[in-house]
Amino acid sequence: MQMRRFREGHSSRTRAWTSVCVLGVLAVLVVLAIRSPLMAERQAPAEAAQQLSLITDTPDEGFELALVLARRGVTSTQPDREVLQSLRPEYSTDADALIASSHVVAVHFRTIAEANDFWR
Repeated sequence: MQMRRFREGHSSRTRAWTSVCVLGVLAVLVVLAIRSPLMAERQAPAEAAQQLSLITDTPDEGFELALVLARRGVTSTQPDREVLQSLRPEYSTDADALIASSHVVAVHFRTIAEANDFWR
């Protein structure tokens, strides 16, 4: 009964966009899960020392880290900079794409906040 109300209350475009976002996030996670062990094997010791930590001193630093993680997710899934640059005019003016990217940053920030016990 509740699911029917959910479906009736949201447009098919909203449901479709939500599905696309969920699939996109899952695709990023799969790519990162596959690449992480491979990348770890190839990293030099100096690079390994520079890996990111979720622990930050302030919420502002946590938010900056969330932005870094979101950017790294994009460049990991599309390493060809030329393709990234060619697609930028499309997604930079698409409100749905901007909202989706904001959501990715928010998810990262939530994870970082939890790791830092919400900076208590």
